[in-house]
Amino acid sequence: MLIDSHCHFDHPRFDADRDTCWHAARAAGVCALLVPAIERATWGRLQQLCQSCPGLYPAYGLHPLYLHQHQRADIAALAAWLERYPAVAIGECGLDYADPHLDRAEQQHLLEAQLELAQQYHLPVILHARRAVEAVLLTVRRYPGVRGVVHSFSGSLEQAFQLIEWGFMLGFGGLVSYPQARRVRRVVTAIPLDAMLLESDAPDQPALPQQGMRNEPRWLGTVVESIAALRAVPSAQIAQATAANARQCFALDILPHDPQAD
Repeated sequence: MLIDSHCHFDHPRFDADRDTCWHAARAAGVCALLVPAIERATWGRLQQLCQSCPGLYPAYGLHPLYLHQHQRADIAALAAWLERYPAVAIGECGLDYADPHLDRAEQQHLLEAQLELAQQYHLPVILHARRAVEAVLLTVRRYPGVRGVVHSFSGSLEQAFQLIEWGFMLGFGGLVSYPQARRVRRVVTAIPLDAMLLESDAPDQPALPQQGMRNEPRWLGTVVESIAALRAVPSAQIAQATAANARQCFALDILPHDPQAD
């Protein structure tokens, strides 16, 4: 059993064959997907998808890359949405310093507002931290009790251990399969296994064997194999530990899945 802790399965790139992709993922041993939102306009679509498809779990939030599509009123709308619709996390939220056109102060405001909601609703957060790991780290330390995952982690080993010390997990995907991703591979090798989550980030960030293709959750096994090779342990150990971590982090109640049932 594999759990994909970060998959944008509501993305339009899956509209033509979403059912086929999900059956293929289940046949490959993926029993659950966490589907994080990116903006208010997608919450309804995401909620309907997760409600209609067993094994998909929703998270609702405001992604920093879509800053120009967010409004201050969206925070109150998010609180109202969480009151009405259950979620396993708040996110995807965070900071993105890779795009110089994104207002950092406004990103910071939205992140802090979502961390406050995480405290209020006792939910974990799914954090985006592109070229902003230190800023995210300095922010979350001011919100005691908030836990979750920094997805697609790309920070230093020191930053990794600080986040783990505060109760956060780190998500890793296809990037670990690339030999040139030395820093990420070093972190994957060094951190405790009980702090690690698997993710596809589909339809983005395919692993090396699928480079140039639309990423899919059925290829999560490639991530498992890459991490197992780096740590010199059996793939089953990585699969079992990361699935347990995801259940703990997001309070998931998942029954074993028989691929023959599909």
